Amino acid sequence: MARYTGPKTKIARKFGEAIFGEDKNFEKRNYPPGQHGNNRRRGKKSEYAIQLAEKQKAKYTYGILERQFRNMFKKATASRGITGEVLLQLCESRLDNVVFRMGIAPSRSGARQLVSHRHILVNGEKVNIPSYQLKPGDTVGVREKSKSLETIENSLANASHVYEWITWDNAIKRGTFVSKPERLQIPEKINEQFIVELYSK
Repeated sequence: MARYTGPKTKIARKFGEAIFGEDKNFEKRNYPPGQHGNNRRRGKKSEYAIQLAEKQKAKYTYGILERQFRNMFKKATASRGITGEVLLQLCESRLDNVVFRMGIAPSRSGARQLVSHRHILVNGEKVNIPSYQLKPGDTVGVREKSKSLETIENSLANASHVYEWITWDNAIKRGTFVSKPERLQIPEKINEQFIVELYSK
């Protein structure tokens, strides 16, 4: 399965925010990477550079590679609604993202691993495809044999976020993807309009 495996702190520093979750190294050096660090003079970015950076940030945030992301954009363009908002809804509807949002895994990469290793059930069936698109009403749960896994237990114990479009029952370790989130409900700092403008050129 193709995925980004390079240095995460360097990417987070490039965008100026911890897009991969908590990162102590980013907090120490929250300025762009490069030989001259914070002292380097950085000229004004072009419109294209700003749009490209926003697309790259969205891709790294959700752990999606270029071809897959472009296909999602085509799907969003063909759908009803605002293209940028639909694109983010498609990203949020991915199984690995929902597993992360439910608190089953501490990060999206961790959620991807749990899905790939068949620890997650969708509507009672094993699904090992991280990019699987959930529909409103689908249930997502932890497989019976995997409920005692230390990584899952620790992640659920430290989970603090509550999302309006997701329900979670910790007693049975199962939740429901209630609906696709509205743009205001998605916490990621992504300007989707820049992505739409970039792909529309």
